[in-house]
Amino acid sequence: MAATLRIQSDWSWALRRDEGEAWLSCRSPGKPTLYGSVTRRGLSTEGVPDIAASEGFVVGEVTKKSILISCPHENVSTKFLAPYTTFGRIHQKSITCLDISSGGGLGVSTSTDGTMKIWQAANGEIRRLLEGHVYDVNCCRFFPSGLVVLSGGMDAQLKIWSAEDASCVVTFKGHKGGILDTAIVDRGRNVLSCSRDGTARLWDCGKSACLGVIADCGSPVNGIAVGTAESSLNLGTPETAPSEREIGTEGKILLLAREDKKLQGVGLQSRQPVFLFVGSDAFNCCTFLSSTYILAGTQGGNIYQLDVRNTNAPIQVIHRSGAPVLSLLPYRDGFIASQGDGTCFIIQQDLDYVLDLTEADCDPVYKVASWEKQIYTCCRDGIVRRYQLSDL
Repeated sequence: MAATLRIQSDWSWALRRDEGEAWLSCRSPGKPTLYGSVTRRGLSTEGVPDIAASEGFVVGEVTKKSILISCPHENVSTKFLAPYTTFGRIHQKSITCLDISSGGGLGVSTSTDGTMKIWQAANGEIRRLLEGHVYDVNCCRFFPSGLVVLSGGMDAQLKIWSAEDASCVVTFKGHKGGILDTAIVDRGRNVLSCSRDGTARLWDCGKSACLGVIADCGSPVNGIAVGTAESSLNLGTPETAPSEREIGTEGKILLLAREDKKLQGVGLQSRQPVFLFVGSDAFNCCTFLSSTYILAGTQGGNIYQLDVRNTNAPIQVIHRSGAPVLSLLPYRDGFIASQGDGTCFIIQQDLDYVLDLTEADCDPVYKVASWEKQIYTCCRDGIVRRYQLSDL
């Protein structure tokens, strides 16, 4: 695996004054870590900080919110990005999940302070409090319309809310353990959930009924993702004719990130297994990059990229640190990943450097959401950070 560059988490604050300094490190497997620093020498005529690096490191382009650092000896470059804005008043405690509406106007988030809130994405101003779950809410997401929210809690309940008046319009019951993740099929006539009880279920929103158990794994299902399968893939045929209440399940595959070190693919309509991949340790999250390529992250810091047509061996395994991979999000020609050590990074096919979203200092970044060029993260330190990727 390639070398990993790191920078002091509050580097943009440290470099605001002349002679300000921030530490750097370059870690390469099997070699001693190279340590260094960047120091601000003053301002250029354009008003941009003039920054110099210690031996072994090179400073590239610098803006007010970003700095490109390379370590030529290890042939690695990283652009570090500081948040454009931070929202510290939405919740009082650790923020476990967040999502941004399809229009980019609203955010929804859950916290260990026991609340779920809807807020304005531009300024973090709270608009609605969604109350009704017993115990903690684990996951929340907007429906494609951006007007409705789906949430799952430790109370084993799945709920649908109006973002406009905060009313709970549907409650699904059936899981025997806390709900850990959800997914929405197409426009949202049907939704999916997975739980500590080892099952993934398909639900009919209109009739607030369970349409079936898609998979029963005998081990907690930590994350799920639904996507359109590559046309050559055999998804199996259903044993019984699907209910007419099933909308949009045909041709779809459901990914299950399981606690028992397995990543499973199941035909959504057929309920038949498509593949089973065994990883290094527990899988926490999964996502589709395309109808062919999928990603899954583990508790030990591995990100597996697989081809659904042949899951015998991964296409690649990305490992930047041993911290748990907590969230994966497809983004443009690549993806965004966040980990339990506070790192959050973006890998793009056409970029020869990694983008690192900084400031969380060793606190897990639980979830990442995006809207166009804005990336939002939520963290154990109780802060929502918004990054602006204007220069990608």
